[in-house]
Amino acid sequence: MNSRPATVSEQPRIRAVRVLTGAYLALSVLTLGAIVLLRDNPAMVTDVVWVRATIVAASALLTFLFARSAARGSKRGLLRLRIVSAVMTAAIVVIVSIPGFLPLWVRLEQGVCGLLLLGVVVLVNGRPVRSLFSE
Repeated sequence: MNSRPATVSEQPRIRAVRVLTGAYLALSVLTLGAIVLLRDNPAMVTDVVWVRATIVAASALLTFLFARSAARGSKRGLLRLRIVSAVMTAAIVVIVSIPGFLPLWVRLEQGVCGLLLLGVVVLVNGRPVRSLFSE
């Protein structure tokens, strides 16, 4: 039996955060790919869709990098992850709720991104994860 204390990155909640942020990044990159493929269809891809998808992909990359930093035990990484995930979740809720602002397919994609980030927000603000960094 191994009595060695688990590192931060081995904690199940931290692993879940890394999976969620990885899925958020993957979905964001796939969405950019879909936008490139659909670029000649103005009903599916508008200027707003390009801008929004680019911002989301950049934030997804940062979120993923912050999660990786937190998994390595960085308190700053965790703080950044907590802030970015909460801000992006709130922004997604607002953006998705504006009628006619985004095509339906982007609103659905953003809804999935929001759910992934909500999971991150719940995990990184919970006592079990915060206690890993309180030492």
